[in-house]
Amino acid sequence: MYYMGVDVGSVSTDIVLLDKDMKVVESLYLRTKGRPINAIQEGFKILKDKYKNDEIIAVGTTGSGRQICSTIIGADVVKNEITAHAVAALNTQNTVRTIIEIGGQDSKIILLEEGIVTDFAMNTVCAAGTGSFLDRQAERLEIPIEDFGDYALKSTNPVRIAGRCAVFAESDMIHKQQLGYSDKDIIRGLCEALVRNYLNNVAKGKEIKSEIFFQGGVAANIGMKVAFENALGCEVTIPPNYKVMGAIGSAILAKEKLEKTGKLTNFKGFDLADTNFNSKSFECEGCPNRCEVVKILGSNTTIGFFGDKCGKWSGNVAV
Repeated sequence: MYYMGVDVGSVSTDIVLLDKDMKVVESLYLRTKGRPINAIQEGFKILKDKYKNDEIIAVGTTGSGRQICSTIIGADVVKNEITAHAVAALNTQNTVRTIIEIGGQDSKIILLEEGIVTDFAMNTVCAAGTGSFLDRQAERLEIPIEDFGDYALKSTNPVRIAGRCAVFAESDMIHKQQLGYSDKDIIRGLCEALVRNYLNNVAKGKEIKSEIFFQGGVAANIGMKVAFENALGCEVTIPPNYKVMGAIGSAILAKEKLEKTGKLTNFKGFDLADTNFNSKSFECEGCPNRCEVVKILGSNTTIGFFGDKCGKWSGNVAV
């Protein structure tokens, strides 16, 4: 029997299956590419030949696309990323007190005391504080982003690059290239710039305490881990499943909820991988807001409504 967690983000869609001991037995990291439904179906196509529908006994969703995902797959619990990441981290190490999470399009800091979230902050505005900042510069340098960490560790004279704004950082990096600085020194400087941006914005005014977990796709870059450790003056831990911690947390939350209620899962099955989903929109005239409501259809059946501010339409479908 397995517990499923799905984290639908703007860059990646992560699907995990946990066993009864909360160990990861399946982990999928898929590119969302602006089409979350397609990403979910891609993951289900991989899983449907390996697992049976009745082996899934609880499902949780999180991420920016959690509501759509929940309606489509039949989730039992829908939680925000802060809660999901905290639960996953505490399940890995119950003494964790600070979670640094940096993804492709946003970054977060979560502070905990005795297993309880006491404070958090998010950055969803400035690209210089997210993984897309490094992705963009990797493309410009024509160096695979997977190699950034190794380059950064080889640097002996890191270049200071303006990191308060992605646009200024890019201009500064180009200037440093023109001055003849090596790629490894520039990459180390980019890692340090992102860390400065994070600490001066997302973590501003927060007391960062050990033990510190570094989660999200950017944690794959060992140069970022070292840059954080140098800036904070303490060790930063990258947990084993750092890429999919949100999905793991949502699966744990789904397990806890169904154990508490004793209900059966709402999971609709892996056959959704072969369902033809279509989206249509209309303007609601129920009030002056005139919301654009999106209607999602699957096999000629209405799956759900999204986009309204008051819940008039989305409330018609259980989420």
